[in-house]
Amino acid sequence: MAKKKEELDPETLELINWCIEVEGFLVKGGATQEQAQEHIEEQVEWFTDQFYEGLTPEEAAKEALA
Repeated sequence: MAKKKEELDPETLELINWCIEVEGFLVKGGATQEQAQEHIEEQVEWFTDQFYEGLTPEEAAKEALA
């Protein structure tokens, strides 16, 4: 019996894609991809707040690098 793949709601998918974009801007700002991923994972609540406050991925990355 195959397990049914868990479906993510559209808002969660949007947040994940937003974080992927933030990661790209963190890398452009000088972080390695691993450092960017770790930072997003460690500060996931902060980044989620930035997402819901309407910051663009670039704005959130700038704030994180400040």
